[in-house]
Amino acid sequence: MYDTIVIGGGPAGLQSALTLGRMHRSVLLLDSGNYRNGTVEHMQNVITHDGRDPAELRLLARKDIAAYATVEMREASADIVRQAEDGFEVVVGDEVLASRTIILATGVRDTLPDVPGVAEAWGKEIASCPFCHGHELAAGRVALLGAGPQSAHLASLLAGLGGELVVLADGVEPDAEVAATLERLAVPVRPEKVHHVERVADGLRVHLDAGQPLDVRGMFVATQMTQSAPFGEQLGLDLLPSGCVEIDATGRTSLPGVFAAGDMAHVAALPGPMPSVAGAISAGLVAGAVCHMELAQHG
Repeated sequence: MYDTIVIGGGPAGLQSALTLGRMHRSVLLLDSGNYRNGTVEHMQNVITHDGRDPAELRLLARKDIAAYATVEMREASADIVRQAEDGFEVVVGDEVLASRTIILATGVRDTLPDVPGVAEAWGKEIASCPFCHGHELAAGRVALLGAGPQSAHLASLLAGLGGELVVLADGVEPDAEVAATLERLAVPVRPEKVHHVERVADGLRVHLDAGQPLDVRGMFVATQMTQSAPFGEQLGLDLLPSGCVEIDATGRTSLPGVFAAGDMAHVAALPGPMPSVAGAISAGLVAGAVCHMELAQHG
């Protein structure tokens, strides 16, 4: 029986495994190889790693973890996580693995706007987080897809970076509050439906249902986030209105012995997760440390 099985090989799971390995806990890290930022070529806003390929960060993390003999890493996907009489069981194919505790770090999945071409540019010229990608796009014209409150919020965050902003309403008229915000920020609105988006040498070419195509350096979109894995539901964990697993400030879930970290979980005081590599690393460290404390208390 392992002390802990960590499910998820992104920044949160890797940091949890490292933290527990340094305390000589027997740990199994399961990494499915599917990552939310799998299409991203450069991650930003992470000190000492600003601009690094996320795949390189994961590789460096695995090299760090490999120095700790009590941590095992497998490239495998968990199918089922369930309670057992003396802890938990994780089903991986035909194998049933046992552990005293579980750390879930499986992340979320983004559902993109249903506009042809958006998926191909996602993580490259198209992003959702201005803190991660705003600086790189600030020198040129940047499009904000959609006429909802999220576009007004993004416009407020990006307005001070310079460059030109334009909202692509995609056939939907902004409500009065959104329109007022965009007017105050002097952000123009293109009302036409977006037919498709094309990657070009210097960014994107947005083809509209009417008029000439619009060339932009990049685009921000709002995504719908859902859990990447069913384990919170399988374990009966409390969920928040955002769809994320509810945790306290230490990463504990509603089920003793189960912790969660990264984009898949947040405290109730936040309206949703605040996705970032740095935040996921921090959450993974806290969950790993508190998990060790609880294991120590129970001998």
